[in-house]
Amino acid sequence: MAEVLALIDYGAGNLHSVANALRAAGAGGVAVTADPAVVRAADRIVLPGVGSFRACAEGLRAIPGLVAALEERVRVGGAPFLGICVGMQLLASRGVEHGVTAGLDWIAGEVRLIEPTDPAIKVPHMGWNDVALAPHPGDGGLIEPGEAYFLHSYQFLPADSAAIAAMTDHGGGIVAAVARDNVVGVQFHPEKSQAYGLALLERFLEWRP
Repeated sequence: MAEVLALIDYGAGNLHSVANALRAAGAGGVAVTADPAVVRAADRIVLPGVGSFRACAEGLRAIPGLVAALEERVRVGGAPFLGICVGMQLLASRGVEHGVTAGLDWIAGEVRLIEPTDPAIKVPHMGWNDVALAPHPGDGGLIEPGEAYFLHSYQFLPADSAAIAAMTDHGGGIVAAVARDNVVGVQFHPEKSQAYGLALLERFLEWRP
């Protein structure tokens, strides 16, 4: 049977582009869904996110049973999970954009405004930038070095550096990817990262953490 990939629709993701990129990478059964029952039955889960941390967190929690279904399928059931952009940031304990907002707290840490050490560096961090692997990525080879497309003003600061899978540089080091067990998050946009992003999604579809 073909795998079912749940692409979470909570009103805060670049769903059309991500779904198209996943299909281009070889995903057959992409279910764009907010249905907890579909999430519980999914083989893989992708959580996209654009906009503010607060709006995304509130949007996710506004759908009855969705967070509980994600917890059950990913953290208990072990389904491979990929968070994209704010979908990655939501893995944190909390974000401080527009006030303090609780995240999913799957990977301890905080999401804060990028503060470059060089005043000439602009925020948001926008455009193509290098992705460099951390010394011990912990992602089972999912992330590879290369160049990806970023668009964000806030950054994920994990409490434990062991959760960092990759870094980039924008007036100082910025976490480009996090990983723990069957959970990976990327700050960049695979769906906008051309061949590099497509290859990442292909690896995710084959990933057996």
